[in-house]
Amino acid sequence: MKVVTFKPRNGTEPKLSVTNLAALPPVTTQRWVASRKAAVVAAVNGGVLTTMEACRRYGLSPEEYAEWERHYEAEGVKGLRAGARPCKPEYPMN
Repeated sequence: MKVVTFKPRNGTEPKLSVTNLAALPPVTTQRWVASRKAAVVAAVNGGVLTTMEACRRYGLSPEEYAEWERHYEAEGVKGLRAGARPCKPEYPMN
């Protein structure tokens, strides 16, 4: 059995482990909270799933998954929260 752990980015984040596919969010997940996203990234990083398997399993585009991975690498689980990043307008407002 594989054990996948997410190392905390700072001293306040909990350690997240994914041991197998049964420990992942359900395939019917529609509401993606930060901890569920982190579990999927942990499973891919630990070899429980490939990126393409995760994308197929959860209906994600490879770009969407890559964004989750980038945000986790930059800010930890906190970076995976919806609205955690400031929204930059496409066109500057006057």
